[in-house]
Amino acid sequence: MNTSTVTEFILLGFPLLPDLHRIFFVVGLFMYIIAIIGNGCIPIIVAFIPRLQTPMYIFLSNLAFLEMCYTTTVVPKLLQALLETRTTICFYCCMAQNFFHFTLGTTELFIITAMSFDRYLAICKPLRYPMIMTNNVCIQMSLATWYGGFIIMIFQLPILWTLPFCSSNVIDHFYCDFGPMLSIACADTTPSQLLELLSSILFILSTFSLNILSYVFIISTILRIPSALGRKKAFSTCVSHLIVVSILYGALIFVYVRPSVLHPSPGTRVVAVLNTILTPMLNPFIYTIRNTEVKEAVRSAIHKKRWTLKEGI
Repeated sequence: MNTSTVTEFILLGFPLLPDLHRIFFVVGLFMYIIAIIGNGCIPIIVAFIPRLQTPMYIFLSNLAFLEMCYTTTVVPKLLQALLETRTTICFYCCMAQNFFHFTLGTTELFIITAMSFDRYLAICKPLRYPMIMTNNVCIQMSLATWYGGFIIMIFQLPILWTLPFCSSNVIDHFYCDFGPMLSIACADTTPSQLLELLSSILFILSTFSLNILSYVFIISTILRIPSALGRKKAFSTCVSHLIVVSILYGALIFVYVRPSVLHPSPGTRVVAVLNTILTPMLNPFIYTIRNTEVKEAVRSAIHKKRWTLKEGI
């Protein structure tokens, strides 16, 4: 049972460079809007263009929808912290933010891993791929990633929920992160810190290893393709995903896979900003602007629509 006497928390946000906070707010708001619009367009494009309704783009639609939710759990409070000198969040709101942020973050790791496995099958097992990765299997895998993220975090929520917060209510961060919250608890948090570290190592490093293993097989298969054009085409289908994997896991390992996460340094805070707003903003550009198949499908759909309208006239 929670014995906390704290009813709200104060988020310190970014105490450095206060004179630039309004500029940061404008930049952050712009990036947030772009992230929402960009990721929102991906499921719509996939839903309306049958040519893109394949496992690869079903996974991508899941990732895009997740990115919209993921960035929304943190960025509004971040923007508020840049405008106000004192940003508060109620106790239960803080717990909810923590739960959804890490649930969606864990789900993202599973979706990214599923996408790597999909690319492995498509490139390394092309003849068996249509039989293995059907749309039904893809949908079931997508649902499993969401379900897995929820189940994992529902068992970790009591770590924070049951801790007493009876003295300081100032969280040295711009959102309700595990480490800064553990640092102000009125109890011995060593077991909680150990569990948090072990969870980070288990889910971050294990999924990262699976992604790397998939790409070891993928790259070795691509290098054996005799045609230079064939190698280029095969590699182009997975290079976008490899970029996202590198950015995402680089940030997560830097922030969470370390002995002490109680007091975030300015460096970890900056990386956390990049992970919660920059990466969701870049994903649509990485996956669509650089993707020839998506651009050709969109052009074809627009051309077909124009032709239909002319015929109607």
